[in-house]
Order: sequence, then structure tokens, then C-alpha cells
Amino acid sequence: MKAVVFHEHGGPEVLRLEERPEPSPRADEVLVEVRACALNHLDVWARGGLPGIEIGLPHILGNDVAGVVSEAGGLVDWVKPGDEVLLQPGVSCGHCRECLGGADNMCPSYDILGYRRDGGYAELVVAPGANVVPKPKGLSWAEAASLPLVLVTAWHMLVTRARVQPGEDVLIHAAGSGVGSVGIQIAKLRGARVLATAGSEEKRARALALGADEVIDYMREDWPKEVRRLTGRQGVDVVFEHTGAATWPGSVLSLKRDGRLVTCGATSGYDARTDLRQVFYRHLNLLGSFMGTKAELLDALKFVERGLIRPVVDRTLPLAEARRAHELIEDRAQFGKLVLEVSGK
Repeated sequence: MKAVVFHEHGGPEVLRLEERPEPSPRADEVLVEVRACALNHLDVWARGGLPGIEIGLPHILGNDVAGVVSEAGGLVDWVKPGDEVLLQPGVSCGHCRECLGGADNMCPSYDILGYRRDGGYAELVVAPGANVVPKPKGLSWAEAASLPLVLVTAWHMLVTRARVQPGEDVLIHAAGSGVGSVGIQIAKLRGARVLATAGSEEKRARALALGADEVIDYMREDWPKEVRRLTGRQGVDVVFEHTGAATWPGSVLSLKRDGRLVTCGATSGYDARTDLRQVFYRHLNLLGSFMGTKAELLDALKFVERGLIRPVVDRTLPLAEARRAHELIEDRAQFGKLVLEVSGK
């Protein structure tokens, strides 16, 4: 099969399109013909190498996969060859206390497709049968692939962890990112007033079209003052953080008393500084959030089926242009998701 792989860590130039052996599913797995695979910042980090994380080489990236079941293992009787599916990217053991309690994202052996196991930058990918989800009707392959990771992540952040309530003010950072564009929609679905940040006028306009009530230029040093102004000097109830060091101090300052900051990432750096006086004087709540559960993805997809959450695809590129796609995501040149299209067999 054709696949984009890297044999050493480095920049986008290490990605190569080459022939690789076809994978074979175990009894509890499925083999999927990939039709589309969306990019995530995790692809960039895995390609570049992460301290303390060993990734077997050569490696195939790709967390977000949509495609057609080619083969189902003997223990997988809920899907069959020819079924159109997307894959929940989080892989868990299925038998530990956390998995059995429904918190599979907290599984001690948790992994992600395309992270430490081969993913969807290929014509074929193997995944656990438990990760197969029917493709929502009416979506293109690119739209379906754009959803899983950012949808389950944003849902877990806003619904499960921050518990956004109707009428609250929610600050969504980086509206042009995949998780930011979905976060705007989920916050609106929960009845919140959304303030969204973006670094260009074009992206701010697109955030408004997506449902944001107010937009803020986070390239300005005084952007937290704008948040205070727009909230009558009160601050927001919830900050949706995933950009990290560059926005963290301002995010803390943007919260109202007893506000909640929920974070899932650190794309601008992890060494974020916190004035602890802000935390205890103002009774702030700092919430970590990691991926989300399989059940949460199913819950969120109901709203996709109803047209209340829309996939946001910036552009599609052929699999052979994976290097170009990595360059675009590193340059923050997209609004929504970049998707690699894979030709059907």
C-alpha cells in the first residue's frame, strides 16, 4: 500500500510517500480503506519528536480517519466489509477499571491512532473494532475525517469538565484551529455567549459567521482588557485554553471570580506562568482535560447528524502533499481542518 512515513524525526521534509506492507487486523480489529485523514498538531509534535516519548520508526501519522471497512476480525460482528465509518482516535485497553467505568480516556495504556501506533496517512489502517463509528449521513469523506479528535476533545472540555451553562460567557481561543472552530459551536449549543480570539481579520470574520458573538485580536498585547470591556469588567465564566504559554497569563486575567479555565493543550509552549495570587484571591478553577471518551463522541455526533455542529474544513490535499499540509498547519494558515484525501482502491 502507499503511505506517507518518516524514518527519522525532523521537519516536514522527513515525510515521504512510499510503499509499505499492508497491515493485517487481529480478531478484535478492523482493516479500513482510508478515504480521508485530517491533520492535528499532534502529528507535528510526533513528527518532530517528543522528550521521553518513543515512537517506533518508520512511522505513519494520522489520528483522524474516515473510510470503508475492508475486513473485520472474527470477534467484530457489529460492522462488515463495505460499511462507511470514522474512527474514534483514542485507543484504550477495554478491561481496566477506568475503561470499565466509562473513563476510557484515562486508561493507563491509552494511545492515539497515528501517535505511537500507525495511523491514517495511508491507503489502509488497522484499528480496534471498538473504535469504529458509523459515518454521519450527508458528510463528505473530508468532513467526516475532520471531526473525531477535535469534536471529542472540545465536548469533553466544555460539557464534561467546564459544564458550560446557558447564559454564561465563554472565551474560545484560536477560533481558526480545528478544536477552536468546534468549541465555538459547542459553547453556542450550550446556550453560552461566545467571545472568540483570532489573529487575523479574515479569521475573526469567519468566527463570527460560525456563531461567535464577539471577536478579539489576540495579537494585541492588551487583549485581556478587551475581554473585560466586553463583559462589563466582570470577566468570562469559562476560558477554553489550548494555546498554552502565549495566552495563559491573559486567560487567567480574563476570568471572573470563581471562573473556570479548562485546558487541553499547549501549542505555543508548555512553560506557562501563573500568578498564584490570582488563583486563590479570585477563587479560580483550573481544569485539565485530555481527549474524551468513546461515549462522549457518540453523544456529540448526534448533534452533527442534526446539523447543529458543522465540520469546518479549510482545504483538502492529496496524500502525496502531506509535507505541504504540515507546512500549512505550522504556519497557522488554515481556518478549521486540513485534510488529506486518499484515493479508494
